[in-house]
Amino acid sequence: MSGKRQSYEAGHRPKFMVVIDDTPECARAVHFASRRTARTGASMLMLAIVDPPDNFEWIGVGEAMIEEATEEAQKRLDEAAKEARGAAGVEPEQVIRTGEKADTIIKLINEDEDISFLVLAAGSSKDGPGPLVTTLAGKAASTFPIPIVIVPGGLSDEEIDALAG
Repeated sequence: MSGKRQSYEAGHRPKFMVVIDDTPECARAVHFASRRTARTGASMLMLAIVDPPDNFEWIGVGEAMIEEATEEAQKRLDEAAKEARGAAGVEPEQVIRTGEKADTIIKLINEDEDISFLVLAAGSSKDGPGPLVTTLAGKAASTFPIPIVIVPGGLSDEEIDALAG
């Protein structure tokens, strides 16, 4: 970690970070983080991560793949921001990065000392909670630089509202 969190220092305020992807449970994390952000006077950062293309032979093809994936990521961010505004009147910061998910998340947390919480939603399928929850809240939990909030994917908006404020 790059140093202590600055979230509550003068001129700073805490940020809830949400990873935006195409999983059904992502909306649960957005709703929870939006409500907590509004309730606590914090700010919100939405991160979409573009996977770098695997072994491509021509640079132009790889660049086109990244550009297309970035456009899709921006559409997901725009939809999630619309949800945040609707759920709690929150205007989130939007960030798109390219890289491996867990490493990209940790790198951004280390760059932005105002990020105080990572909000993830657990999938409710028989396949388990999802790869990010499994990786970050499981194997890396003891060394992770900030608290991880895991929202059960099966909670309704009303149930989240009752918990988040």
